[in-house]
Amino acid sequence: MREPATTPARVEDIHAAALAMPYVSVESAGQNPVYQVGGKSFVFFRNPRKDAFDPATGELYDDVIVIWVGDEDDKAALVQDESGPFFTTPHFHGHRSVLIRAAHVGQVSRAEITELVRDAWLSRASKRRAKEWLTQRAAESEPT
Repeated sequence: MREPATTPARVEDIHAAALAMPYVSVESAGQNPVYQVGGKSFVFFRNPRKDAFDPATGELYDDVIVIWVGDEDDKAALVQDESGPFFTTPHFHGHRSVLIRAAHVGQVSRAEITELVRDAWLSRASKRRAKEWLTQRAAESEPT
């Protein structure tokens, strides 16, 4: 039985989606994992930094996740909806990534977060690895 497309995402889904991709290594930034392909990060969990904080209290967010995107248009599409969970900070101006707080991951579906992590991997993988993965995935989805 397939789960509904609207099932809320969990932080565990980000980890699972990243680990499901080929050629992934996991580095560590303190307690926070950094998922890489070919030595390039595509998802990482940040330590608190002064550029991401609660505007009401000034408290630094300790649950920010950085996810790479394909290009600036992809980034703009995700962060332009102020009611959505994705955001950016001046520190990430010109950087092909979006931020999301772990506390807000459930505002998107598991399917959406999985697709976003896969797209992050594709944006950072070598052309050969990306083509190989896309070819394999297309073959798996062909009817038998």
